[in-house]
Amino acid sequence: MNPPITIWIIVNIFVLAMLILDLLVFHRHAHEVSMKEAAGWSVFWIALSGVFNLGIYFFMGPQAGLEFLTGYLIEKALSVDNLFVFVLIFSYFNVPRKYQHRVLFWGILGAMIMRGVMIALGTALITQFHWIIYLFGAFLVFTGIRMLWQDDEQIEPERNPVLRLFRRIVPVTNTYHAQKFLVKKDDAAGRTHLMATPLLVVLVLIETTDLIFAVDSIPAVFAITLNPFIVYTSNIFAILGLRALYFLLAGVVHKFHYLKMGLSAVLVFVGGKMLLMDIYHISTPLSLVVVAVLIGGSVGASLAFPKPDTLEKTQT
Repeated sequence: MNPPITIWIIVNIFVLAMLILDLLVFHRHAHEVSMKEAAGWSVFWIALSGVFNLGIYFFMGPQAGLEFLTGYLIEKALSVDNLFVFVLIFSYFNVPRKYQHRVLFWGILGAMIMRGVMIALGTALITQFHWIIYLFGAFLVFTGIRMLWQDDEQIEPERNPVLRLFRRIVPVTNTYHAQKFLVKKDDAAGRTHLMATPLLVVLVLIETTDLIFAVDSIPAVFAITLNPFIVYTSNIFAILGLRALYFLLAGVVHKFHYLKMGLSAVLVFVGGKMLLMDIYHISTPLSLVVVAVLIGGSVGASLAFPKPDTLEKTQT
């Protein structure tokens, strides 16, 4: 059951209102987000997602409720993988911690818009061409296998083609200007020009990175449900708490060295579920259990069997 358009509008207005409240009230002034503040916001966003999940359970039925929870868990886990890349980007460009929240806020707002468009496109394609499901499934299996051999440490932001094109078109200042993305500068002739700051460069890179991750994560939720409302809301509520999650885990995310293996297995599983959709139906409760075990097991294994270098850093 797909809710009426009024429900879509209400949900989007509510999400937008929460984002505005977050930016203009709670984070109006740039500051370093403490672990305590990040933990508080993480609990808030997870609790808000839980309340929304209960609403879906009671108004759309138990099946829809389980589908949202499974999709949310997949998106949340994949978003943690994003954090590895965000840490590298912020470190590479030496972004002051007090400005990182602003970049992530606008990055997530852009991600919500992009994902909405991609979900609408994916729904239209699946509705018109059922065989697209098999294409998505094969892509997820391939992505899951490839993820095992990827190394985030090899990421080189300067080689990003979108970033290189951006810098050719838009002049960029050499230094940060507080939390501004654009500033006016006078040249030697006294003419005023609008220039981008390095903070805008980082935002462009964050947006393109999230777009790449969305290509993997959105088809993964389509493997759980074809209901566009569930796919969309599970995505949105998962990334709403991404800012708080970043500041909570940025310092320890490197310890989850087995997480990539767990996420790889999740993508292969949901990809296989799509490929077998018309032959053998894997129930949503079973999918939820498998996803939870794979993600929880990889996190638990990372903490139980830390890397030697990580253990040494912890002991010192």
